[in-house]
Amino acid sequence: MAASVQPACLDLHFSGKHPPLLKHNAIFVRCVSSPNVIPEADSISGPPDIINTSRDQRKVVRIAWEKLVRWSRSWRAKAKTDVLERTRKVVVLGGGSFGTAMAAHVARRKEGLEVNMLVRDSFVCQSINENHHNCKYFPEHKLPENVIATTDAKAALLDADYCLHAVPVQFSSSFLEGIADYVDPGLPFISLSKGLELNTLRMMSQIIPTALKNPRQPFVALSGPSFALELMNNLPTAMVVASKDKKLANAVQQLLASSYLRINTSSDVTGVEIAGALKNVLAIAAGIVDGMNLGNNSMAALVSQGCSEIRWLATKMGAKPTTITGLSGTGDIMLTCFVNLSRNRTVGVRLGSGETLDDILTSMNQVAEGVATAGAVIALAQKYNVKLPVLTAVAKIIDNELTPTKAVLELMNLPQVDSRFHRFPFRLGFSSGF
Repeated sequence: MAASVQPACLDLHFSGKHPPLLKHNAIFVRCVSSPNVIPEADSISGPPDIINTSRDQRKVVRIAWEKLVRWSRSWRAKAKTDVLERTRKVVVLGGGSFGTAMAAHVARRKEGLEVNMLVRDSFVCQSINENHHNCKYFPEHKLPENVIATTDAKAALLDADYCLHAVPVQFSSSFLEGIADYVDPGLPFISLSKGLELNTLRMMSQIIPTALKNPRQPFVALSGPSFALELMNNLPTAMVVASKDKKLANAVQQLLASSYLRINTSSDVTGVEIAGALKNVLAIAAGIVDGMNLGNNSMAALVSQGCSEIRWLATKMGAKPTTITGLSGTGDIMLTCFVNLSRNRTVGVRLGSGETLDDILTSMNQVAEGVATAGAVIALAQKYNVKLPVLTAVAKIIDNELTPTKAVLELMNLPQVDSRFHRFPFRLGFSSGF
């Protein structure tokens, strides 16, 4: 006969003084171990007031969630859809990965909406029109049939209701000057490009109206933690649209927001743009740390310091601190610094592993904006009298005036500071001329 297995019991009796949370003078707990019996949640016994408290807490959570859902449904029911209904044509300038992803997203928003992509490469143009694939960046993703590619700027811009600008920052000025004659003065430009123009230190909100010779050209900056591949796969994403024109920001929000893309609005154009530019430089630094195998402690310290430096410069330029800690700031920084899909992080990893910048850039088929932006950031820091140790180190490494190993040594040997301020109100004495 098989031996029967009896449950093992352990009775614990606590008496005497107890922590303030324990209201009873004595608590009796029975622990039962059995191979065949798993106690149900409702069958667990204990002091009545503790059980009731747990039930009350669950009720509070349930009610709070139900209120949130009701509020959300009510808000969605009131949401306007007239912008999307009125929109007939959207043009996307640039045939890169993010421009393609946004073109596909907008095309899915409404059947019959015409989405024109203005591209340089005639082979990519043919691939999009004949096979509905961007053969260069998304060969395995089928684009909606209402996405049409062209190399003709005049045809692309004709009668467009909105324009998504996805040309890299360093090439934007000359590109826009070449198509300025075809741009309607009232056409809203939604900038997807992040960075600073190297020689002028201008952001896209300054480049676009200047290049088009129209200081009143409607402008919106779109930014936030978003990889093109995940947008193409319809994965949940949240971004920010910033404009000094609140009505325009709300209109673009209506145009872009969907069940998998949340769009917040902001009036802080400077904050959204400068955070989007500087995070690319910080991502290179994060990649260098990873490439050198310096560990998680180093990564956390570096990114934390980098976030502070971005906040110092951005607020000196007029940005709101809340913007820097929001989606377009901290959110974008986390994504770009910690995820391998980041082009700028990849550059840093390879630099930290010992490769030369020339070899890295030659092997890439996409632009890493942080490389060009790094030098502009240092010029801005000097203009606003802000010391940026980490971001400056990246610029020196890119200019081949400092090795990653030497940069780490110099940064670790900076004077210790008061964490309440965490600033460097003095000239940094890096031996390399930092």
